[in-house]
Amino acid sequence: MRKLLPLLSTNPHGGGRSALTCRYRCGDACFHEVPNTSDNEYAGDVIAGALSRRSMMRAAAVVTVAATAGGTVVAQAAAGPEAAAATPRTAGRSAGARGLRFTPVAPNTDDKVTVPDGYAQSVVIRWGEPILRGAPAFDPDRQTAKAQAGQFGYNNDFLSLLPLRGERGRQVLVANHEYTDEVLMFKGYDPENPTREQAEIAWAAHGLSVVVVQEQHRDGRLTPVTRHPLNRRLTATSEFELTGPAAGGALLRTSADPTGRTVLGTLNNCAGGTTPWGTTLHGEENFNQYFANGSSATDKRYGIGSGTTERKWERFDKRFDVKQEPNEPHRFGWVVELDPYDPDSTPRKRTALGRFKHEAAQPRLTADGRPVVYMGDDERFDYFYKFVSSKRMMKGGSRRAREHNLTLLDEGTLYVAKLTGDSPQDVDGTGRLPNDGEFDGSGHWIPLATGDVSHVPGMTAEEVYVFTRLAGDKVGATKMDRPEDVEPSPRTGRVYVALTNNSNRGKPGQPGADEANPRDLNKHGQILELAEHWDDPASDGFAWRLFLVAGDPDDPATYFAGYPKEKVSPISCPDNVAFDPYGNLWISTDGNRLGSHDGLFGVATQGERRGELKQFLTVPTGAETCGPIIQQRRVLVAVQHPGEVDGASAEKPASHWPDGPGRIVRPSVVAVYRRDGRDIGV
Repeated sequence: MRKLLPLLSTNPHGGGRSALTCRYRCGDACFHEVPNTSDNEYAGDVIAGALSRRSMMRAAAVVTVAATAGGTVVAQAAAGPEAAAATPRTAGRSAGARGLRFTPVAPNTDDKVTVPDGYAQSVVIRWGEPILRGAPAFDPDRQTAKAQAGQFGYNNDFLSLLPLRGERGRQVLVANHEYTDEVLMFKGYDPENPTREQAEIAWAAHGLSVVVVQEQHRDGRLTPVTRHPLNRRLTATSEFELTGPAAGGALLRTSADPTGRTVLGTLNNCAGGTTPWGTTLHGEENFNQYFANGSSATDKRYGIGSGTTERKWERFDKRFDVKQEPNEPHRFGWVVELDPYDPDSTPRKRTALGRFKHEAAQPRLTADGRPVVYMGDDERFDYFYKFVSSKRMMKGGSRRAREHNLTLLDEGTLYVAKLTGDSPQDVDGTGRLPNDGEFDGSGHWIPLATGDVSHVPGMTAEEVYVFTRLAGDKVGATKMDRPEDVEPSPRTGRVYVALTNNSNRGKPGQPGADEANPRDLNKHGQILELAEHWDDPASDGFAWRLFLVAGDPDDPATYFAGYPKEKVSPISCPDNVAFDPYGNLWISTDGNRLGSHDGLFGVATQGERRGELKQFLTVPTGAETCGPIIQQRRVLVAVQHPGEVDGASAEKPASHWPDGPGRIVRPSVVAVYRRDGRDIGV
């Protein structure tokens, strides 16, 4: 496979991002002090360092785990080294793993979506396309807040496609709109003096979109069904309901909402999840950047700045000024649950799932039908969580079942993860393997709160839910390298955690190496594979091991589940993950540090080709690959922030995607499919 060698980066911002991205998406989080100053163990490269001779030899399943009566976790390989060695890989087969049989796309810097030979693509929907009745056609020179509130929002991220019964060939597309790039949206934009109209347009461009799409019979195209009764826009000023154990508490009350139960808007929705009962989950991530005039007393480790904000919204609505409304930031940073089938429903912010920078929230059911939601907190040195509901899902589509299932995420126990290596005495910070030949270990889930009962000494239950990061600090959770998307495999139950990067590890004043973090610096990220005890999502313990350590395959520090590295694509900064119908994991990237544009990759997780990773597409200049959905006949990606390059503006675009020169750059959803109409990757 053609590989792109690492390039010397002069970009002082995180990963391969531009300064523009850092300003508008996360409020320059890379330049702020790391919020987590606790002395908890660091586990970012528990995963990133999991290069081991044993791991390389035995590319079989993740370890299975049993707990002894004394609570010690014992790990065993599904197949020992001798068995693995006796079954050589057939890496030379040209076909590839089922679902991944395509010619890999070479790393590139082309200003377009590049797809494999034999595949075609089309734009499903662009920023500004009308989806509600009465919304006008998009005109970049005549934008209004009213128009934007009926049009597809900006910077699409998480995507979900749900079936639509009774309407043949139609599905319901749900999209997050994470943030706005005002300098790319408005000609003549003055960052120091935005107008009220520009602020209100941005409020309307945030949030969520629900739009019915029609699939074409002959290929994988999808086209929006405008003015469908289910179509919906939810924005930064729409009404949302706070539910669960913290709802109504003193920390959530404001002058505009003395009940602490009704919030205007949802902000910075990144990735999410789709529930087995037909709703979607949306993670509020970098919400801190929208609030001005914070202090140590009001921030509580969430990164709220002490001065003005990038967008200056506090000038137009006092709720964004922490001095005036100190509790308003507490009403963001939650997981939002939306019922796409009920356009009159009020979306709910589920406080039982904790408050932090939610990248995603993906459910899995226990054997008795209780949902378990896995969640990552996208910050350097922050934590990995799960929520176990106390209620069972009710099957069927009756009204009673739907009403019951909409209460599942309000009652249960919130946990945080602690990872432990099995050879801590052998770690010296150089990445040298421990004497037992691998970096791996066990872990356990530490309970934080159940309903109105706190399990954290010195904190009430309400404080645990509102200041969840502080609760993780107190109980000694393991520090991770920006845990972003989390996805349980629908086939094996193993849980895959994308850890995007953390180049701060090992720097002066920052956490040093342990068995979970044996290397200094982490530019490219990794993916952790986790197996719950007895494959029970409600278990209190798990085993972990490295699945993938990203970077150029020529770098000896990279690892691809033991698959021959000369036969894989280079990958950097894994972000969102999803599964295809064959059990392969698909990975989108954010901030590629190898000199290429970001892209989408597929990797086999089982069988003799486990670890075979192939690049499926790249996105245009300045863009990030988001929201992948891999169906049998199509792949969907959200092309987020195209043209987001330092020095770019609406007048001087750095990208001409998707409509060519002379047209404004527009974040869009893209469908990719085979030209011959056959299934993806077979």
